[in-house]
Amino acid sequence: MPILRSVTDPSDPTYQANEATQLRHLDALHGELAKALDGGGETYRKRHHDRGKLLARERISLLLDEGAPFLEFSSLVGYGSEFAVGGAIVTGLGVVSGVECVIAANDPTVRGGAINPYGLKKHLRALEIARENRLPVINLVESGGADLPTQADLFIPAGQLFRDITRLSALGIPTIAIVFGTSTAGGAYVPGMSDYAVLVDQGAKVFLGGPPLVKMATGEESDDEALGGARMHSTTSGLGDYFAANEHDGIRMGREIVASLHWQKKGPGRVQEPVAPVVDPSQLLGVISGDLKIPFDPREVIARLVDGSRFDEYKAHYGTSLVTGWAVLNGYKIGIIANARGVLFNDEAKKGAEFIMLANQTDTPLLFLHNTTGFMVGKAYEQAGMVKDGAKMVNAVANSTVPHLSVIMGASYGAGNYAMCGRAFGPRFAFSWPGAQVAVMGPEQLAGVLSIVARQSAESRGKPFDEAQDDLQRRATQVQIEREQHAFVMSGKLYDDGIIDPRHTRTALAMCLSAIHSAPIEGRRGFGVFRF
Repeated sequence: MPILRSVTDPSDPTYQANEATQLRHLDALHGELAKALDGGGETYRKRHHDRGKLLARERISLLLDEGAPFLEFSSLVGYGSEFAVGGAIVTGLGVVSGVECVIAANDPTVRGGAINPYGLKKHLRALEIARENRLPVINLVESGGADLPTQADLFIPAGQLFRDITRLSALGIPTIAIVFGTSTAGGAYVPGMSDYAVLVDQGAKVFLGGPPLVKMATGEESDDEALGGARMHSTTSGLGDYFAANEHDGIRMGREIVASLHWQKKGPGRVQEPVAPVVDPSQLLGVISGDLKIPFDPREVIARLVDGSRFDEYKAHYGTSLVTGWAVLNGYKIGIIANARGVLFNDEAKKGAEFIMLANQTDTPLLFLHNTTGFMVGKAYEQAGMVKDGAKMVNAVANSTVPHLSVIMGASYGAGNYAMCGRAFGPRFAFSWPGAQVAVMGPEQLAGVLSIVARQSAESRGKPFDEAQDDLQRRATQVQIEREQHAFVMSGKLYDDGIIDPRHTRTALAMCLSAIHSAPIEGRRGFGVFRF
């Protein structure tokens, strides 16, 4: 494959301005991530430690293989809501006893680890990732059950948690629960429905109803240990499969369970040994435009992601607003689809659809790099068949069965988000860069459209148009969309799997590509009806 040569000059003022903008975005990101890391705050973290207990991320760190990275998912979930950033649960991908696993750990420093609507969605997404990629699941449990004041938004959808755990087991995907503390009410079913349950002595408390509820419901007097302690469940009820002396012992047992699985991947694996890019990935901050209205060449990004910076471009001189081609990343073959100048025209849509079909014919995973304002509008393009051509690419994305990875680098507007495999189209993993923006269209355009519609409505009714009110409305709408399209807001709603530092993109994608090869990789050989 040809080697991509970078034309980026770090001494150029534009590069330096871009880098400064991205560093500001990263400063803001680190500020929000600090809130998630803080959990329930210093007081509650200290209280937890004083009880001789480990924090959620400490448990994860001990569970992982020495030196193994942890790709955390959805760290900003709940951003802008009434709930703590992070959703009172930590989820992610890591290697345990040589096996890639999905890990979910309740954070008991946040309202006792109680499940809230955002934390539930985050947990369900982690289980979805495990199912799609055939990855064992380890739940590190310490939760008081449902956050009762939010039960109206929680109770019905929470049933999916139990459904998904049992379906993973039915698919032959192991589920392991290590219970460190309270596992109450619905939370009791997590160890109850897992394939393996490790209960920590003097810590685990697993019951449908605690002593106060039992007293209210039946009049019976009971203590925590007799009602749901680790020793009782390990000797009497049979719920506990492994009786751990302490938290460290429980984590050791969890690692041994994973080792005993003798887990085998079913994907084709690497086509070569990994090779670092020739072009420096740390320069990505200067490559990305500080102003998303100004496009940037995605080849500059690709050169900093793929092995040896080698890229075999497909149809390089046709539909040039969309860059497509083949590469290897961390030793795994991939196809790449990247936006070049924002707008998708007729030729780009047809080129993208064709390339997706080729990837399916060769069982090749696809990486989508978003920076698009959507499909082109206008009389000439409509008459040329923009709708049916755009539908070809959307059809191809929707029916493709090879794994998709998405990274929203800049803008991802309108149906361009769909054609580039946005969240609704089920990418195996989806990440955003801190300056990304996602909306139906840009703020100025959206506000302008509403203004035009209002003006036409007034004219049709024969009423005068209030220019001053229109100006106020346009400004308010623009501010609203600018706020709502922000990457932090989108990630807070779980419309991606997390915001990553652009310089760490190769590492994140490398972990994801390795994980998807735990499952077979098979492309679709037959597609639906395409309009010609």
